[in-house]
Amino acid sequence: MPASEIVIAAGTRTPLGSYGGSLKGVGLTDMAGHAARACITRSGIAPAAFDHMVFTTTVPTDRDTLFAARVVGVKSGIPEDAGALAVVRACASGLQAILSAGQQVASGHSRIALAGGAECYSRAPHAVAAARWGAGRGPMVLEDTLDWAYRCPFSQEYMGETAENLADEFQYSREAMDDWAAMSQARALAAIASGFLGRQIVPIDVPDGRGTRAFTIDESPRADATPERLARLKPAFREGGRVTAGNSSGVTDGAGFVVVGDRAAVEAAGGVPEARLVDWHVVGVPARIMGHGPVPAIRGLLDKTGLTVADIDYFEINEAFAVVNLHAERHLGIPRDLHNLYGGGISVGHPPGVTGVRMCMTAIEHLRQSGGRRAVLSMCLGAGQGMAMLIERVA
Repeated sequence: MPASEIVIAAGTRTPLGSYGGSLKGVGLTDMAGHAARACITRSGIAPAAFDHMVFTTTVPTDRDTLFAARVVGVKSGIPEDAGALAVVRACASGLQAILSAGQQVASGHSRIALAGGAECYSRAPHAVAAARWGAGRGPMVLEDTLDWAYRCPFSQEYMGETAENLADEFQYSREAMDDWAAMSQARALAAIASGFLGRQIVPIDVPDGRGTRAFTIDESPRADATPERLARLKPAFREGGRVTAGNSSGVTDGAGFVVVGDRAAVEAAGGVPEARLVDWHVVGVPARIMGHGPVPAIRGLLDKTGLTVADIDYFEINEAFAVVNLHAERHLGIPRDLHNLYGGGISVGHPPGVTGVRMCMTAIEHLRQSGGRRAVLSMCLGAGQGMAMLIERVA
């Protein structure tokens, strides 16, 4: 348990764009800088009060993204002498940015930080590994760096094939997966219509013909994703399989940030703490069933904190694949009426550097509206991990 009172405030993100959609023409650090500046403005804290940027992106897409933490820090307007830290933990990278900022606060190395991430998988480059020193003979292979991100590093299976493994081992049906996916889409569309998701979003100008337009709303939720239509989709990863494009997370672009700081420092700077970062837990699981990860991660987190599922007012588990959520519900006893109420990776999309940040914003807003106290955020990670984080609403 951290000794300091670590708080989270003022989450802001761009709309999430579909793969090859509205954000494909926006540089990653420009997109991230825009979201970061909006987060600072929303916080009410002067840029000069920030002492660190903690940033994540899982697939470098532009010339400056290897140095993105520092570049985004400068573009955000925080002081030039503020530090910058880049972190990566696969699908939990957005959560890790928040946790790493919290660890710096807890250790006394930061007082107020910006924590977040960005992805623009639409701009992922191709690579020619043999080009530097030359191929002996024959053609050189052009490799897709996005393909690298979606394959298990041990088996070279696509991540969707590991979801098939989980479905096989624990016998989850295609119908149950499609029903979850249809529910995710319906919940996301309802959250858009009610304005719930819109409260997280800051519009961003995107290229449009010879000019620009304001991009204001998440692009990938689909009103036509009914169980009947989903049932007609072919398996995406394995002949005769259960996992389809419809019951898997969407490939999306975007950026998002929250303020993470010591409560006294945030309040003294004019910010309003919204949630307390209580604890977290990370585990390894067999890579071939990586979707099992949230089960031991959440179980371990609850054991550490002396809580039970009944003590938690809201759960969001990343919808990498619908089977992940079905598996967590079955093995942990999570009530569906407290689980992913506003859609998730299947509907809104899953840019790994942003997902954990978006989940945190969603959980905080849910606790605020419902008067609940605690939320757990969790996800599986490629290569075989699970991660879970516990937050509490600041009354």
